[in-house]
Parts: sequence; structure tokens; C-alpha cells
Amino acid sequence: MDEAYRRGDDQKRIGGTQVDTDSELIRQLVRCVGENSVLHRYEELVSYECDAYTLQKAIPRAVVFPKNTEEVARVVRLLNERKIPFIPRGSGTGLSGGATPTGGEVVISLVRMNQLLQVDLPNRRAVVQPGYINLHLTQAVADQGYYYAPDPSSQQACTIGGNVGENAGGAHCLKYGVTTNHVIGVKLVLPNGEIVELGGLTDTPGYDLVGLIIGSEGTLGIVTEITVRLMKQPESVRTVLALFDEAADASEAVSDIIAAGILPAALEMMDTLAIKAVEKGTFPVGYPEDIGAVLLVEVDGVEAGLDDQIKQIVDVCRKHRVREVRLADSEEERKRWWANRKTAFGAVGTLSPDYLVQDGVIPRSRLPEVLARVAEISRQQRVRIANVFHAGDGNLHPLIMFDSRVPGEEERAVLAGSAILKVCADAGGSITGEHGVGLEKRDEMYYLFTDEEIAVQMAVRDIFNPGGLCNPGKMFPSPARCAEVKRHIKQVSK
Repeated sequence: MDEAYRRGDDQKRIGGTQVDTDSELIRQLVRCVGENSVLHRYEELVSYECDAYTLQKAIPRAVVFPKNTEEVARVVRLLNERKIPFIPRGSGTGLSGGATPTGGEVVISLVRMNQLLQVDLPNRRAVVQPGYINLHLTQAVADQGYYYAPDPSSQQACTIGGNVGENAGGAHCLKYGVTTNHVIGVKLVLPNGEIVELGGLTDTPGYDLVGLIIGSEGTLGIVTEITVRLMKQPESVRTVLALFDEAADASEAVSDIIAAGILPAALEMMDTLAIKAVEKGTFPVGYPEDIGAVLLVEVDGVEAGLDDQIKQIVDVCRKHRVREVRLADSEEERKRWWANRKTAFGAVGTLSPDYLVQDGVIPRSRLPEVLARVAEISRQQRVRIANVFHAGDGNLHPLIMFDSRVPGEEERAVLAGSAILKVCADAGGSITGEHGVGLEKRDEMYYLFTDEEIAVQMAVRDIFNPGGLCNPGKMFPSPARCAEVKRHIKQVSK
């Protein structure tokens, strides 16, 4: 930090090289959004060199904080005219490098666009700005009996705009769906600065352009308003913990619960290492130290019939040699169980100085064999892997632990993550369920798509973003690296 100050206000590091700040650009940005809404000194920009995916970093050219759609549009028009790339950013909780600069971009931070603009309970919808925190929406309407269903583990910090960019899911997406199932319309600033509105009605005729924007990771434009569905709170909820000696038994129970005709609101699983982490974390539950896996199962809906569903779930677990089943006997206990699960990613920091969070999807019937392959990859690459995941919909989150101070460990962790994604794709799944592709998984797009299929997707991107200025370098592998990527695929497939 001292060195940054000595370099002076007119110098900063971009993409690993020393360059002069464009003072005229900074003055123009200040005219767009105000003097207190632009950061450009090196020491101010360091906080924006990455999101929660920390293995790649670069310093942006500047960071701006618009307060409304018109200010976003003014900034984008300026940058488009000067051919300067830019990146939309929310809270920075993304786990795939979607908001990470590659060097020289202007970050357009949307955190000051954090207003709840409208609540329309008769039509069960709300309009929010992109910087509005996910959990705050549920808190705003809870006393009237409503809530917002998508609930990522980071919902206390993540923004709804970021959720739209990555098509975020959450523990309860098994029954209620991911972000795309709850967004009706968006206001969008296109990469040339034009403002458009997409959707807004429950069933808009024509192409589903809203669906195209959701999950596009900020490569098609910048979302500045979002119309979302609100859900009526269920009449009642039941939550159980099932403790297993073996992860394989818990995995088989997952498929059998769904096969029994039960659709839980949530069906989560943690293995031994993950349990060890959360028990060292902020919200310990008191799991036995020798437990192999735990299932957290929740059902909700009309009060009549919930007890029968819980009985069926318990019966299935007993068929798979469950050691113990606990029923939450109060709302406080239920909340403690969920707090324990939702802080799992952070709790892994109690076990390792560094870790990489992966995000693959598989058919849930393949859980036992895929978890066995993950264990094999852990041994091959000599890294510990804790498994925390949305078991009901097969969305795995292997947490690959390493120590970046030890030569070679970070590289082995990255290879392990890529190998796990290859296993997921080969099992009929996907390389991402909710974290997106970003910088991290661009090369792994070849696990799912051919050159031609990727070219079609890039052609769609180029219709919205012909200059490639809006979040450049994300989602798709660079053509110049195709041969290198394919050699990498062969390596992890061995």
C-alpha cells in the first residue's frame, strides 16, 4: 500500500504492467456520475481486481458507481465511443471470475443502485434495482406473507443483479427453480448505451429475450431494473437431518426420496470433510465426529400431509442404513441447521488457507459413482476435497483445498477441478449449475459443446455486443487457445 501511494495518483498497474492513468477519461467519468462516484487511484482499485474467484486477478482502469439507469447509459456511451471495455459488477460474491478484470476495463459497480422500486402484492411481483441484496427482498415482504424464492448461500450479501447474471440457484431451487424461473422482465442498457425493456408481462409473446439475458454473465448488456415474482409463504414447513455412516448410503437415499414421489423444497448433502468444517464454523450443530454424511431435507406446503411426507423420507433413509434422523423441533433449530449449511463455503477456511469452489451438475441417480470418481481425483492430485451440494438436483460443489504457498498445489487444485467437471459432463451433466462460466471455466465449455456450437453462441453475443466491449473474455474460450485447450482436455481425461 505504501508503494502504491509513492507511485502517485496518476499511476496504476493494469494487467501486470505500469501505465499512465487517462486523466481525461477520469474527468469524463466524473461528469457522468459525479466526483464521489469514481475510483481511479491504484490503492482504491485493488479491491476490484477479482471477485470471489481469486486465482486470477487484474487491476481495472477505473471503478464507477452509477445511481440509476440514465447514469449507466451515459457511462456506457462514453466507453463505447472511446472503445474502452467495461464490466458490470454487483457485490463481488461470484465464484467463477465473471466480474474479474483481465486488464484495463472500467468496472461499473451497481451496488449504489440498491432500491426496492415497487411491490405489487396482488400480482405477486416486485421491481428492484440490480444492487438490491437478495435476502432484503424477502425481509421486505415477509410480514405480509410473501418471499423471494431463489436463495443462494450468499443471499445475505449477493445482489439480485448478480443473480440474474449467473442465473443463481440455491438450496430451494429443487422445488421452486432458479433465478430464470422468477424473473419476469428487465430494463437493460445495451453495450452501445441504448436503453431497452424486455418482458414485464407474465407471458410475453415472441422470443424469450429475458431468458437469454439471464445467465449471460453481463456479456449482452447491463441490467438496471428487474421485475421478479414473489411467492406466498407456505402454510407449514418440516425439516429433518439424516446422519449416515457412509456417503454412498446418503447418495442412494437422495434418489430414492425423489423416486418415492416426494418433491422436497430442499435436499442438501455434506460429507465428512464439509461436516468437520461447519462444526468449526460460526453455527455448529453438534454432528458426531465420525459421521460420513448428512442430508438436510425440507418439505413445505399445506399442513395436512407434511407429516406423511416426513415419515416416507425417514423410511427411505432407514432402508439405506441411516444412523440417526432428527426432526427440527422449533423454528430456531431449523434456522440454525440452515445457517450451518449456508456458511459451509466460508467454514472450509478453518481447514485450509486456500480452496477452490467447483460447480458441476449430474443426474442425481449418478451421485454414488460420481462421488467415487471425485474421491479418486482427490487421491490422484493429492488435494483434499470436501463435498457440499444441492443433492436433490445433482448440483455438486466440491471444495478443493490447497495451500498456494506450497509449490504446485494450486496447479493440482485447478487440474482436479477441471477433471471433476469432465466427470460431470461425461455423466450427462453440466460444467455449471449456478456459478457461471466466467474466466474459470471457459476452456471447459469444450466438455459440452463443439466448435460449431460455441460459434453459434458467440454469434448471438455479437448481435448484442458487436464490439466485444461488455465484459470481454468471459464464458467462451479464445480461438487462439483452441489447440492448447484440447490438449488440456486430453490431459484431464487420462
